[in-house]
Amino acid sequence: MEDKGIIALYFARDERAIGQTRSKYGAFIAGLAGRLLDDRRDREECAADTYLAAWNAIPPQRPDSLRAFLGRLVRNLAISRFRKNRAEKRYAAMEAQLSELAETIPAGDDVEREIEGRELGRLLSRWLDALPAGERDLFVRRYFYAESVEALAREAGEKPNTLAQRLRRLRLALRDELEKEEFTNEA
Repeated sequence: MEDKGIIALYFARDERAIGQTRSKYGAFIAGLAGRLLDDRRDREECAADTYLAAWNAIPPQRPDSLRAFLGRLVRNLAISRFRKNRAEKRYAAMEAQLSELAETIPAGDDVEREIEGRELGRLLSRWLDALPAGERDLFVRRYFYAESVEALAREAGEKPNTLAQRLRRLRLALRDELEKEEFTNEA
């Protein structure tokens, strides 16, 4: 079924929407949850929670891209689960992706930073839009969809170290752009 049809089922509050979503995007959702969370039960719960979150969000939201919408939902749910687990001293696979970006993206612990988060999002989108398609795809797949460096390198026909250097250059370019716009990691 096409995405427009699935979204129409959500708007009609037809429970088949969840089954159609699971059928079309179940592997994508499970794969993304699996790359972000170590524990099998956490991955399964995150995937199940994604379907519920989609049910609760559509309507009123009408996503242009159902795949991207679901990706954002599962990622946000996985991050929430990760934070909960980390507070309980259970570390997840997401630690690597977050630590790679920690030196680039400023922390958001106070209200002022939270408000600046929206501007940061706009700057990040503008920076990504200015990248060549291949570099943008690489950055998004690594830091949004949490694909491993090894898998990305294999697909690109590169050595993992070479691809890791490309990612490092992208992070440095992002850091430079953020510094130019006065978003820094300093308190």
